[in-house]
Amino acid sequence: MKIILKDGSVKEYAGEMSVYDIAGDISEGLARVACTAELDGQIVDLRTMVSEGEHTLTILTFDAEEGKSAYRHTASHILAQAVKRLYPEAKLAIGPAIKDGFYYDFDMDSLDRAALDGIEKEMKKIIKEGARIERFTLPRKEAVDFMQKKEEPYKIELIEDLPEGEEISFYQQGDFVDLCAGPHLMSTKGVKAIKLISSSGAYWRGSEKNKSLTRIYGTAFHKKEDLNAHLEHLEDIKKRDHNRLGREMKLFTTSDIVGQGLPLMMPKGARILQILQRWIEDEESKRGYVLTKTPYMAKSDLFKLSGHWDHYKEGMFIIGDSEKEEDLLALRPMTCPFQFSIYNAEAHSYKDLPIRYNETSTLFRNESSGEMHGLIRVRQFTLSEGHIVCTPEQLEQEFRDTISLIKYIMTTLDIEKDITYRFSKWDPNNTEKYINEPEAWENSQNRMKEILDKLEIPYTEAEDEAAFYGPKLDLQFVNVHGKEDTIITIQIDFALGKRLNMLYTDAGGEKKNPWVIHRSSIGCYERTLAMLIEKYMGMFPTWLCPEQVRILPISEKYADYAGKVRDELLEHDIRAEADYRSEKIGYKIREARLGRIPYLLIVGQEEEENNTVALRSRYKGDEGSRKLSDFIAEIREEIRTKQIRKAETV
Repeated sequence: MKIILKDGSVKEYAGEMSVYDIAGDISEGLARVACTAELDGQIVDLRTMVSEGEHTLTILTFDAEEGKSAYRHTASHILAQAVKRLYPEAKLAIGPAIKDGFYYDFDMDSLDRAALDGIEKEMKKIIKEGARIERFTLPRKEAVDFMQKKEEPYKIELIEDLPEGEEISFYQQGDFVDLCAGPHLMSTKGVKAIKLISSSGAYWRGSEKNKSLTRIYGTAFHKKEDLNAHLEHLEDIKKRDHNRLGREMKLFTTSDIVGQGLPLMMPKGARILQILQRWIEDEESKRGYVLTKTPYMAKSDLFKLSGHWDHYKEGMFIIGDSEKEEDLLALRPMTCPFQFSIYNAEAHSYKDLPIRYNETSTLFRNESSGEMHGLIRVRQFTLSEGHIVCTPEQLEQEFRDTISLIKYIMTTLDIEKDITYRFSKWDPNNTEKYINEPEAWENSQNRMKEILDKLEIPYTEAEDEAAFYGPKLDLQFVNVHGKEDTIITIQIDFALGKRLNMLYTDAGGEKKNPWVIHRSSIGCYERTLAMLIEKYMGMFPTWLCPEQVRILPISEKYADYAGKVRDELLEHDIRAEADYRSEKIGYKIREARLGRIPYLLIVGQEEEENNTVALRSRYKGDEGSRKLSDFIAEIREEIRTKQIRKAETV
């Protein structure tokens, strides 16, 4: 047989050989670090036998993504073996490789850090034993019988769900056997550096209707120094994670008796959202938007007319228990049909258009419990929502102006470089999800592409990500855990104007349906706040801080002057508080710095006599004495211009 390698060189062999043996023939060193291979365009196990004929072959090491996956998949089996040794009653579920690591789900009691450390110690013992990993297959009935003897119900369920005729493979290392499609390393000794990160609950097959299992997360690297670097990165993630930091800073909290996905905004967090909301509403008003306020719920009739009942019902909260759908209400998942009802309340001509509606809307979406995460994915949220009703001729300019507004907001928040653009299109084969009008889809998608190309916006395309009524431009961001979410979206709607009988009279006196642009400007306020917490590690720009200045009297004697300074700052719309506690000044400074307050004003006898303040900032540290009037002028200008200063100290 003839083997063509990645560099174009050719190897010829007289008979059948395994991929691993071919790697060994190329280089013993290559065989030692091989994780998997690409044979004739397919990822294969190292044990795969290559027979006569001509083949292309690339040996993949840990440096390749497929190599990392095989390496970490092997580590997940080592984890499962260690758990079964230490907790024989545990039942095996699934254990895949994931980005930057692996996990394994077990039906067992929850684990603390000490238990994880014990499992990790056992894993290292298994690696040192260096058991050879062997692959074998069984017919379906024998595979089920095999797992029944081992009393592994989750594995039996997986086997029974496999299609008829599917090869059922197992991997064995020492006394441990697992159902698995592979690929894997040749022995447990191939794994060099491992670490168990955490454990949490996870529903079997991701459904809250199923049993809750214990999921153990880990990671593995070929070199110990790479593992250490990754662990340092994880520590940085912990410091930035909005779910931890937001609670620590008392921006938000949650309560089991309130419900999952329903965050409670605490005073500081609520103040930040208020600052953002007032800014956005004022900016939209300057750009010609008119404000609406619409109900939180509506009859099913409205959502049937708009199409949400057919295409979005599973994501809605339905109110009422009547068997008649017409008697049911639903909490709104978006405001578009409500604002379109406002449009329909009066007649319009082409001279009235465009009309730009905006609303800070409270919305409700029935997200699955497995998707909930801090402020990023919730069941009730606040959206800077807007709908532009326009003629076909106005569509491009309105789209451009929408992009201009969003870019202004992203630049002001300094998040533009953190955003990527995704052109989300429909899937013609998924007619249940989308309004089935191929010609209209083609037209609207071509219009959006033409506009994006003219604007020279760098975007990727994604099929089956559109709204059910039209294509979208999604602005994506990645949180500290590597999960990508949409933060802002702009949609071109070809359908709802027709469905809700929205009309305008054109210049020729003919009645026509308008085009609609659905858009957000800053997105979901909660999700945007989560992004800002992680970006700034809680050290928000001064204009956005719930507390911008704290006044610290060095003793109780100067409490009156501290109060005077505070009142003067408040008079100039500067958010300030005074710390009157009888604590040492060093303690109060440390506490204020941990509170991530931009400016500290320390006052004592000298400051009171001269109407000055001793200024400390997170930007320059100790900035010395300053006239109070000068400080007020400087901070007011910083707030007015929404300046972003780099913090040099916490």
